[in-house]
Order: sequence, then C-alpha cells, then structure tokens
Amino acid sequence: MKAKTLFYCTECGNEFPKWQGQCPYCKSWNTILEQPAEKPTKRSSQVKGGSVTGVVVNRPLPMKEVETTDALRFATGMGELDRVLGGGAVKGSLVLVGGAPGIGKSTLMLQICDNLCRFATVLYVSGEESERQIKLRAERLKVRGEGLYLLAETNLENLVDAVHQLRPDVLIVDSIQTLYHGDVTSAPGSVSQVKECTLTLIQLAKGEGVTVFVIGHVNKEGSIAGPKVLEHMVDCVLYFEGERHMAYRILRAAKNRFGATNEIGVFEMEEGGLTEVPNPSEAMLAGRPAGAPGTCVTCVMEGVRPVLAEIQALVVPSSLGNPRRVSNGFDYSRSMLLLAVLEKRGGLMVGNCDAYLNVIGGLYLEEPAADLAVILALASSFRDRPLPHDLAAIGEVGLTGELRAASTLGQRLSEVKRLGFTKCMVPKRTQGKLTVPEGLELIRVANIREAMAALL
Repeated sequence: MKAKTLFYCTECGNEFPKWQGQCPYCKSWNTILEQPAEKPTKRSSQVKGGSVTGVVVNRPLPMKEVETTDALRFATGMGELDRVLGGGAVKGSLVLVGGAPGIGKSTLMLQICDNLCRFATVLYVSGEESERQIKLRAERLKVRGEGLYLLAETNLENLVDAVHQLRPDVLIVDSIQTLYHGDVTSAPGSVSQVKECTLTLIQLAKGEGVTVFVIGHVNKEGSIAGPKVLEHMVDCVLYFEGERHMAYRILRAAKNRFGATNEIGVFEMEEGGLTEVPNPSEAMLAGRPAGAPGTCVTCVMEGVRPVLAEIQALVVPSSLGNPRRVSNGFDYSRSMLLLAVLEKRGGLMVGNCDAYLNVIGGLYLEEPAADLAVILALASSFRDRPLPHDLAAIGEVGLTGELRAASTLGQRLSEVKRLGFTKCMVPKRTQGKLTVPEGLELIRVANIREAMAALL
C-alpha cells in the first residue's frame, strides 16, 4: 500500500494535497515540498460510558462560577520589552520572538536573564549553541550566573524532563526550529515538527505555570518560518526589526493577548549588547542636515508614545521610459498615491521623475498622519528649496488634496515642542478642543496647494 504524502510550503507552512509551482498564499515559487503524512498516534485513554479512563474531564462551568484574577505580571528588567508586552511578562504565557538572523534575538533573551535571575529560576535551552558558547556570550554581556541554568538540547522529550526536574519559573527556547519530537518522523524545522513542539510547550506553560519565551526564525517575507497557525497558538508574537548594519532595533508586537499591539520598543546595538533608547524621537533626529531640500519631520503615534521621524525624499528627472520609484520605511502603494495627488492637485509634474523616499532610523510609518510630511518632502526636493529646519508637519492627505486631522493632535504637538520645534503645519480643521503648547506656532492649511504656497 502506497504511503500517503502531503505537500507544504516552506515559506508560509500551508499544506496542499498535490504539488504546484507557486504557493497561492504567499506567492512564492518552487517552495512546495513533499513529506509523508503523519500517522495518527494511539491514545492510551479510551472513552467508556461518556468518561475517559485515567483522565480528569473538565466539566462546563457557568460564567458566574469562574474566578477572575488579574494576570500575574513580573518585570523582565528591560523597560522597552515590558512596554511592548503590556507592562511585563505574564506567568504561564508563551511569547514568540521572531526576527532576521543576527538582529539580536538571542542577545535580548540572554540579557533579560540578568534581572530575572534575581527572583526566579531560569532555564535557557539552546539547540544552536553549546553551554560553553552561551556562557562566553553571557560573560560578554555581563550577565550574572546565579539562578541561570543552561541546556544544549534539541530533543523535546529531554527538554520536558529537564523542566519537570528543575521546575524553573522561566523557560527560554532558542530556537523552535531546532527542536524535534520523537513521535514525528519529519525533519526538525518542518511544519509538523514546529506545530507539535509548540503545542507541547503551550501545554507545559499552561499546566506548570512556566513563562516560556520561544525564539523563531523568519523567512524571506519577514514572517515567522513554519505554519501560520503557529502565531495563533501562542499568547504573544514579537517581531525584532531593523537592519543588521544599523545600530537601532525596533521590537514590535504583532499579537498580544495581555496588552495592546501598537506599542514599540527601541533598542540600540552596542559592543556590550542591547541598550534601551528611552527617547526614540531624539535618537531618530540625530544628525539631521540643516538647510537641505527634501527633508521634513512628522510625528506618529506608536501606541501611546509619540515618535518624531524624519522623512527624506529625492526627486530627479528620469532618463527611463518608466520612472524608478523606491520607498523605504513607507508603504510603496501609499507613496505612489501621494505622488499622483501631488501632480494632479499640487501642480508639480513629477510623473516623469525618479522618486525615492526614505524614513531615517529604521522606522516603518503606517499612520496616515505622515502624509503631509511626505508631500512636503517631495515638493521640496522637486523645487530644490529647503523647508524651515524648525518645522514639523502632521496631517492626512486625501485624493482631492485636502488635509484631514490626525487623532491625539495635542499629544503630538507637545512632543514637537519638547524637541525644540517652533512651527508645526496642521490641517485647518481639527478634532475637538486643541491646546497649543506655548511657543509653538501652528500653520493651518486646508489642502496641499496652501501648504506648498505657505512654505515653498
């Protein structure tokens, strides 16, 4: 009898009954591989008379009888990480930390052990490094060894036995793609292995009350390698973003059952490890050129924290039939839309020009409040006229060229004034009563034509 096989995508983890050249979900080519279908494992317990022998069956409870207690949180020692987690790590939760190779995931997890070991027992399990390599890295990061236990293991059963023997409060697994379950015949890192290992760690976290941090690799699309269902299984998904050759790293929550998902944490990679950046706005604006055309500052909200970002634009005549357009740190489709609005409503013939957009510092701006700053930076570069160095711009741009107000404008203006800016361009119509900080001049405009006329 022919053994059954399945086909799965190595990029997104989706399964298919037959092979095909392109994955219909992630649109990747030649990433679908064949693997034998997993045989169902026999359960030792059998259902008899509506009950399971040897197993305590949970009965449905009325909601009034369910006890509600606040989630027990504890600080990790890194304020930026605690901010992203929603105020600290939750006991019995499973946190998945993903990022590109060399971005600093293992460094971050080893650094928080320095504070966690003061009040908890920590077990650091690595399938990629030996105990000696981990100790050498810990000494370089000046991590104390009291209460920290190291284990180099890839077998999941041995890992679970070590947890039952040691009874740690915190478990760190580096990484989930290196673990394998003995009952699963596929190779480590495959879809079946990652799902089975994660399910076992979830049961360990919920049953034993162990807080589990799991490091996961990412694919070329930037998402966690393995099945997409992996992100639905865990309690929190954190992405470590940033360029390897840049000093700043941004930790962003993609999912959090115990807090908000729009907070970010900013770190700087130094020789002694990761250091927190409590004032990201000042760090992002360091080294900003004075009197240079094509640059504008805006203020975006990352959770409850206002962050100032510098947007740079370069618009030059194109010698190609199709002008080249590049956007780094800003949505490409949104930038094309703003270029079309600038030409149609602003009167600038940018259709035959190469346009380049860049957000300094590794930030990725998703908020529409940055539209006005992008428009002004493009117009400034096109006309080769610099904007005032002490000016910031906040506002959303519509297809007719009108400007719409941004939320929490008062908090943004306070951050703009705190960093020494004296002028801020905002839409003419604002939401609710607006308190303007003393010493900050507001330039109110209704559309992009008025904005360019006032400044250029």
